[in-house]
Amino acid sequence: MSCERPRPTASRVRIDPPGAGDEDAVIAANRAARAYHAPYTRPCTDHAAFAAWLENAAHPANRSFIAREIESKALVAVLNLTQIAMGNFCSAYLGYHGYPQTGGCGLVAEGMTLMLDEAFGKIGLHRIEANIQPGNAKSIGLVARCGFRKEGYSPRYLMIDGKWRDHERWAITVEDWRA
Repeated sequence: MSCERPRPTASRVRIDPPGAGDEDAVIAANRAARAYHAPYTRPCTDHAAFAAWLENAAHPANRSFIAREIESKALVAVLNLTQIAMGNFCSAYLGYHGYPQTGGCGLVAEGMTLMLDEAFGKIGLHRIEANIQPGNAKSIGLVARCGFRKEGYSPRYLMIDGKWRDHERWAITVEDWRA
């Protein structure tokens, strides 16, 4: 598949680290999008889960971002880089979820583009891996548009909603990103 990577010149989206002031908006958006996210992810839908996510986001081996539409300030996506390992590895895992009210018009791809610029530039990563359930066509389409390549298939890779789920492994390196 050959898709041009989104490279916005005048972005409609901005990304920021999450903070306590985001709690009500993120919880409300995640609650409203439960059916949209199922069965692929279960983002925080209460105050305790938000606090745990925020604490995890503050860990030195993780970076989290909230993407918002600049004009409306509407939530576009949550993007999480986890298990960041530097040294000879310079790698991280990527998890994310978008929202139906801002989906389908390239805003999530713009947010991911900004996050990848940050990851490969400011953070200094060499490789980012996203693991996606095979039935999640929207998510697979997103990473493919953003330059990720499919590297493999992992049966029973990750437990989500109490079940071990198969995943496709998609990855991008800084060389791919700069190409």
